[in-house]
Amino acid sequence: MNQIKRATLVLPAGEWNPEKRLGGVTLDFDRRSRRRIALTTDEGMDFLLDLPEPRHLRQGDGLALQDGVIEVLAAPEDLLELRCADAHALLRLAWHIGNRHIPAMLEGEAILIRADHVLADMARRLGAEVTAVARPFDPEGGAYADVPTGGGHSHGHSHGHGHGHHHHH
Repeated sequence: MNQIKRATLVLPAGEWNPEKRLGGVTLDFDRRSRRRIALTTDEGMDFLLDLPEPRHLRQGDGLALQDGVIEVLAAPEDLLELRCADAHALLRLAWHIGNRHIPAMLEGEAILIRADHVLADMARRLGAEVTAVARPFDPEGGAYADVPTGGGHSHGHSHGHGHGHHHHH
């Protein structure tokens, strides 16, 4: 057999040619933040994701193979949609979630987190309305929130100024 195809380069969503698309690979949140992982496209082709450093893949990113591109598709997951009576309550809830370093997705008036009964209870105690939904989970800032918590003290590890990829819509 020919050797397995390797994807060593991630092409950001919107920056690769859709005509080169060989297929798609549907991944849940955890499998979208790996450096090296063997994957199979939805069409049944095996390939190896082998990146120089771990990075979080987002919906629509392309994985470059020698002969084309595999599109990353975010799998729907069991999430909780948290809504609050007012912006202040939502902010307070976001603070509690951020404090626990839980990946969260902000969507308009709601916060989406992965289904977790402990957090669901906490949210209800804080007065939130909790609804179970199934959606792709694509939190801000990659894997574990680079959100500065309270005054932006970094916990001893400085990352330098390498990443300018914080898109704010």
